[in-house]
Amino acid sequence: MIRSHPVLFGLATVLVIAIGIAGYIVLGPGATDFAGGHRVALASYSGGNPIGVPEELKSSTLIARGEYLARAADCMVCHTATNGTPYTGGRPFVLPFGTIYSTNITPDLRTGIGHYTDQNFLDAVHKGLGRNGTRLYPAMPYASYTLMADADALAIKAYLFSLQPVQAPAPADTLSFPFNQRYLMAFWSAFFNPDKRFEPNTDRSADWNRGAYLVEAMGHCGECHTPRNLGMALNQRKKFAGTVQAGWRAYNITPDATAGVGAWSDQDLIEYLSSGHAHARGTASGPMGEAVDEGLSHLTTGDVAAVVTYLRTVPVVASPDLPAPKLQPAADFFADDQSGNPHGRAVYEGACAGCHGWSGVSASLPNATLTGTRAINDPTAGNVAQVILRGGQRHTSDESVYMPNFGATYSDSEIASVANFVTERFGAKGSTLTEKDISKLRAAE
Repeated sequence: MIRSHPVLFGLATVLVIAIGIAGYIVLGPGATDFAGGHRVALASYSGGNPIGVPEELKSSTLIARGEYLARAADCMVCHTATNGTPYTGGRPFVLPFGTIYSTNITPDLRTGIGHYTDQNFLDAVHKGLGRNGTRLYPAMPYASYTLMADADALAIKAYLFSLQPVQAPAPADTLSFPFNQRYLMAFWSAFFNPDKRFEPNTDRSADWNRGAYLVEAMGHCGECHTPRNLGMALNQRKKFAGTVQAGWRAYNITPDATAGVGAWSDQDLIEYLSSGHAHARGTASGPMGEAVDEGLSHLTTGDVAAVVTYLRTVPVVASPDLPAPKLQPAADFFADDQSGNPHGRAVYEGACAGCHGWSGVSASLPNATLTGTRAINDPTAGNVAQVILRGGQRHTSDESVYMPNFGATYSDSEIASVANFVTERFGAKGSTLTEKDISKLRAAE
């Protein structure tokens, strides 16, 4: 027995180290811990009110304030199916282990949230608990919304309850075992949901705190732009480094000058977030396009500027697979026809050149310019293929932009070829998509 003690001690030491490593990997810093400084409860903060609506809307009705905050929280996008009635749910979220659907959040008594009390609503937003105690999956981003102030959550509830009730039951989820066991979310929440409201940082400016609240508590930007850890929670050590969601790549939005937004001016970022387009930077499409159209474009200029202020301070994270964008337009087509991809060139000539041009700079449609855009300079070309497959229809307060859907017109081989052609011709490094890659993208939604 005496001789076994060193062995037991050694095993215990290994176990402690293993637990420590696992804890480090799985458990990480909070959303704004990178900023250091001192955080205080909102009631103790004297640097201006970072929650609620901006000053120019303070005198609005509760419902109007709730609508603004619902836009800031991007509620409509997730709770609206393609061509569906807003807020009635039914949008699919395709995961590696099945598909779940967003729910109806109109005040319908049978299929919506008409029976929700204020406390029921706060429990759902902050704790991921449905009215009957059912655990919600974190596709409902309650681990981010938990930072939302009670008053703001209840203003959103007031707005939602002002909508016309619509009877719209959600389709049945198709998650495989054990992911279909909702009670397991209690354990997930215990590890990854702090259930704690936003605390301002007294060592940062009022604009920084407002931006932090909009980005972290309301807009939950990290839910798309931050990679996940082993527990499928946000890996805040790689905050905003970018990741792939449902076949779309949410790009690096850290201040990295090569792969992130470090080379963008403040005005570039404000224009992109407000309208979905910034000259020589790109045009938002897919989920980001929806986030702009239904959410960010409805925010005041001051709030968008506050978001930019906050994003500028996030730690730089590199994306080694993303080269710096090629900013120079391509040479004239007829003088430079050496792509080695005649199949892709033919498709581009027939379907794309009329709007996008042969140089990559559109003379008539600024939103159609390809030169300098991140998606064109992404050698994986996933977003390029997605836009070709699904097209896009963008609506902002200033304009409407439409790109046709070519998914039914061209084969997987043709779409792969034309995506490879445009990234080679207009980007820093050409892609090598195959038919199989396009087939997988078709199935991603």
